[in-house]
Parts: sequence; C-alpha cells; structure tokens
Amino acid sequence: MSDNTLRIVTNLGSDANIPASDISASITLSYEQRVKGRLLASDDKGRDVGLFLERGKTLREGDILKSEDGQLLQVRAQNEALREAKCDNWLTFAKAVYHLGNRHVPVEINELRLKIQPDAILEEMLQVLGLEVAAIDGPFNPESGAYSGGHHHHH
Repeated sequence: MSDNTLRIVTNLGSDANIPASDISASITLSYEQRVKGRLLASDDKGRDVGLFLERGKTLREGDILKSEDGQLLQVRAQNEALREAKCDNWLTFAKAVYHLGNRHVPVEINELRLKIQPDAILEEMLQVLGLEVAAIDGPFNPESGAYSGGHHHHH
C-alpha cells in the first residue's frame, strides 16, 4: 500500500443522510469483497483505496465510507454471475428459502424471487422444489441476517 492510498476507516451506513455533493467518489465491489474488513481496491477515479473496517460487517449497496482525511465514498455492488430462482407459490417459495437458510447460504430475497451465487447442487434442489432457476448478471445484496444489527436483545 502506497503513501497516497486512501485509508477508509469508518462505515457511516446507507442512511447517513449525506448530500450527494459531499461524496467524492464511489467504489464498486463484489459481494466477496464487501464481506472483508481489510481490502485493497480502487475507486471509480482510479485511486487506491485501503479498507480498514470492523470485521464481520458486510458492506451494503449505498453505504457511505469515510476516509481518515474525511473524504466520503459510496459503495456500489458490482454486477456478478448469479442464479435467480422464482415461482408463483408462496408455500413453494417459503420451503426454498427455509432449505437455503438451513444451509447458511447467502440469499437475496425478493417477492417470490431469490438470488444466490452459482451452485449446481443448490440450483438442482431449487428446481426439485418447483422453482425456475436462471443464470443472470447483477448486483448481489443478500440478507444480512436476523442478528447482524446487534440492536435486538432477547431476555
């Protein structure tokens, strides 16, 4: 890492209410890159960017990152090869989501439609359950998990 690498140390989140004019650049990252707390990448202006963020927190589309010198960058989810599975039946869909969740697979969930990373075994399982599976390219923004926020405590 060179001396002129932008060091990102804070994730302000996506609801930080920051004017677009205050954001100096964006950084486009794959899902695999967005789950890492330490990463060297480039922003859309070609500048080297080093991420030094809290481990275990996945960057989300739209998150605002703040560098040590106060610059703001917005996170973009890179288009990548995915599988989209869909059906028109809520019970079938619920069973599919249950089985994927049971395997701790990252899943992006929409109405009667879900996205996963390519996996022949999971794709076959979804088809056996009755979903149509297609190869697509797009951003991957899976669910972050029920306990990821750390704000809910059950006694």
